[in-house]
Amino acid sequence: MKKKIFVLDTNVLMHDPSSLFRFEEHDLFIPMVVLEELDGLKKGTSDTARTARQVSRQLDELVANKNHAQIEKGLPIPSGIRKNPALGGGKVGEPASGRLFFQTTPTETSLPGILPGNKPDNSILLTALAVQQKNPGRKVALVSKDINLRLKAAIVGVHTEDYHNDQVLEDLDLLPAGYTELTEDFWQTHGDKMESWQDERGRACYKLQGPGVKEWYSNQFLYMADGDDRGLELSVQSIDDDKAKLRVIRDYRVGKTPVWGIHAKNREQNFALNLLLDPDIDFVTILGTAGTGKTLLTLAAGLAQVLDEPRYREIIMTRVTVPLGDDIGFLPGTEEEKMTPWMGALMDNLEVLTQQGSAGDWERAATNDLLSKRIKIRSLNFMRGRTFLNRFVIIDEAQNLTSKQMKTLITRCGPGSKMICLGNLTQIDTPYLSETTSGLTYVVDRFRGWAHGGHVTLARGERSRLAAHASDVL
Repeated sequence: MKKKIFVLDTNVLMHDPSSLFRFEEHDLFIPMVVLEELDGLKKGTSDTARTARQVSRQLDELVANKNHAQIEKGLPIPSGIRKNPALGGGKVGEPASGRLFFQTTPTETSLPGILPGNKPDNSILLTALAVQQKNPGRKVALVSKDINLRLKAAIVGVHTEDYHNDQVLEDLDLLPAGYTELTEDFWQTHGDKMESWQDERGRACYKLQGPGVKEWYSNQFLYMADGDDRGLELSVQSIDDDKAKLRVIRDYRVGKTPVWGIHAKNREQNFALNLLLDPDIDFVTILGTAGTGKTLLTLAAGLAQVLDEPRYREIIMTRVTVPLGDDIGFLPGTEEEKMTPWMGALMDNLEVLTQQGSAGDWERAATNDLLSKRIKIRSLNFMRGRTFLNRFVIIDEAQNLTSKQMKTLITRCGPGSKMICLGNLTQIDTPYLSETTSGLTYVVDRFRGWAHGGHVTLARGERSRLAAHASDVL
C-alpha cells in the first residue's frame, strides 16, 4: 500500500500531543502557520499552554542537529518513540516508519476567490492544496478536528479526515453493561462437575465450566430473569482458563437489608450496591441517564461505610466545573465554598438520605452537622500531587473528563481508598469530547476484567414518572 501524506491542523496536535507518532507508516506534513499558532498558544500556565509547549519540545527533538537539506527530505520518526496500541498504534515496541515534513518554501498555488482573507485555517488549506498538487500520485488528506475547516476543504477539493486515534471504541454499544442474562438451559450446559460451598460470609459459591465462561470477566453480574425482577443473581469472582468461580450476591431490595435507609428499586441498582459495598473492590464506574439513582446509591453506600462501619475515614466528592449555560463568574470563599454551587446533586441526595425515618428537626440538624464533617467537597484543580488514604472518593459528572485527567485522579488513591466514577455519556458538556473519546468511556473499557474493579450501567429511571417520560421522549 502506497504511503499517504497527512497534513496536520494545529488542533490535532493540541488535542493529542503524541499524534505525531500515531500515523504508522504514513508521512506527515506540518504547515508553517501551525508552528506560528503553537508559538502563540505556549504562553501561560493553562493546560492549553502546557500542551503547546509539549508539542514544541517534541518537534524540537525531531529537528535537533538536522540541517536544512535533511529537513527538506523529511525527518524519520525515531525508533525510541513507541506508539500506543490502545489508541490505534501497532504493537508495543514497534517504531513508526513514516517521515515528518515541514513547509520550507512558499506556496505557489492560490485559493479560489470564494475563500478570501489571511485566516490561519485558509493558510493551512492552501498548504494542503499545494502538497496535493506537488504529489499527484499519492493520496493527501488534511487531518483536523475543526468541522468548518473540513467543510471548506471538501468544497475546494481537498480530502479531509477527522482524528480518530483517541477513540476508545468505534461504537458505544461495544461498552460493557456490567451484567448479562443467563439462558434457560444454563444449568444443563454448565452443571456438569459443578462444585458448591459457602464462603465465610454465608453466601453460596459455585465453581463450574461451560461454553459461556469464555465470554465472562471478573466482577461481571449474571442473572436469571423471572416475573418479579428478582430470581438468581450471581457475580463472577474469578476466571481460571475454562472454569469460573461464581458467588450469589446480596439482595438490598425492599424487605431485605437497607443501606443507610434506602433499598435498591431494581436489579441494576442492586448490582451497583453490591459493588459499592464490596471491600475487595477498589474502583467502581456507574453509568446511567438522569434519575437512575447513581449519586443516591453511592452516597448511601459511602455513609454506611464511613459512619456505620468505619471502613473509610471520610467521603471526598468532586466534579469538573463545566457550566451548562453561561458561567456565573468568580465565587467568593474557601475552596469548599466555591465548589458548593456545583454540588447541588450532593445536597439534594443528602436531603433525601437525612429525611429517612421519623426523626425530628433536632435529630436532622445534628445529623447534617455530623455529615458536614465527614463529607468533603474538593476541586479538581488542586488534585495533582495529593494522596488519599482510607477515603471514599466520588467523582461526579466524570463523562466531562479526558482520559489524561482520569488517570491523574485515579492515581491519587492510596492504600485503603475506594474511587467511584459516576456519569451519563449522553450529557457531555466539555468541548471536543464525545461519547467514544470521554475519559469515562476510557476507564470503563480499560478496567474491564480487573479483579478489584467493577462496572454497572443503570438502565431504569427511578426519579419520577415525569423525569422517566422526559428521558424517553425529549
